[in-house]
This record gives sequence, C-alpha cells and structure tokens, in this order.
Amino acid sequence: MRNKKLVPFAVIEKAIAGEPEAIELVLQHYSPRIKYLSKCRGHINDDIQERLKTQLIKAILQFRFDR
Repeated sequence: MRNKKLVPFAVIEKAIAGEPEAIELVLQHYSPRIKYLSKCRGHINDDIQERLKTQLIKAILQFRFDR
C-alpha cells in the first residue's frame, strides 16, 4: 500500500543524485507548505518563497543515506 502523501523513494534517490526532474517533483510536493511558510501579513513573500526553495534544494543535494 502506497501513501500518496509521501514522495516516492525512487524520486528521492534520483533527486539526491541531482536529476532536475526529480528535484522539481520534490519541490512540487512541498510547494503548498513553502507557500504557507512564506506568507507575511496574508500575502506570499516571493523572496522568502525563493529562499525556502533554495534551502530545500541545498538540503536534497547534501543528503546522504549512509549517515
């Protein structure tokens, strides 16, 4: 049984390897949460939103399974 709220393991592996399509899928998955976190006084702050996306990409590329 697959949980649709999770990013598939295969996509995570590809994203960690640096595949742009997989990274985009992860960003799309977390897009609602990023938008929620980037709201300031009821409006989405584009600078905060871009910073959160950048930090997520950085974390994806630095992640290692062997830790």
